[in-house]
Amino acid sequence: MKNNQLRKHLKFENVHKERLSHYKKILGKCGDHVFFDKNIEVMRYPKNIFIGDNVVIKEGTKICTCNENAKIYIGNNTTIGYHTFLFASDCITIGNDCLVAPFVYIVDSDHTIEKKSLINEQPNMSMPVNIKSDVWLATGAKILKGVNIGQGGIVAAGAVLSSNVAPYQIFGGIPAKKISERK
Repeated sequence: MKNNQLRKHLKFENVHKERLSHYKKILGKCGDHVFFDKNIEVMRYPKNIFIGDNVVIKEGTKICTCNENAKIYIGNNTTIGYHTFLFASDCITIGNDCLVAPFVYIVDSDHTIEKKSLINEQPNMSMPVNIKSDVWLATGAKILKGVNIGQGGIVAAGAVLSSNVAPYQIFGGIPAKKISERK
């Protein structure tokens, strides 16, 4: 297991081993040394969720494949922060060695808004979200449908991202725009 600040202080106790054993039975794939904190919700179609090795999923996270065809992939050595939501109607892919801070929201769908139909009867529109490796999604970032974040990209705290991020670019704001690049 990689030895960063978070992982160095994690205590993989019996309760965590029991949670890991449980998730290995219900998920499509659950790698080795995955740390599941308390109060994690895996919703609807758990067999469509695939988690790599050495992943940390913190308290309050909700991971939902919203239909029988939706998929969620989380790569090796990735950390999912407290109270983060991942909701897939199509596909959400998060690469290796990513940091997803607390209160991040990743969703690959929204609804149409035509006047001729009631809003609660509008069809769902989805497009995959693809997050490459070595990406940091800072606290409270919102990642919307169809977004691709390149290798090493960063999305600043509180940003609402509806456009693509090229490798090593830093995006921030509402709506998120390029503000810098990693050096």
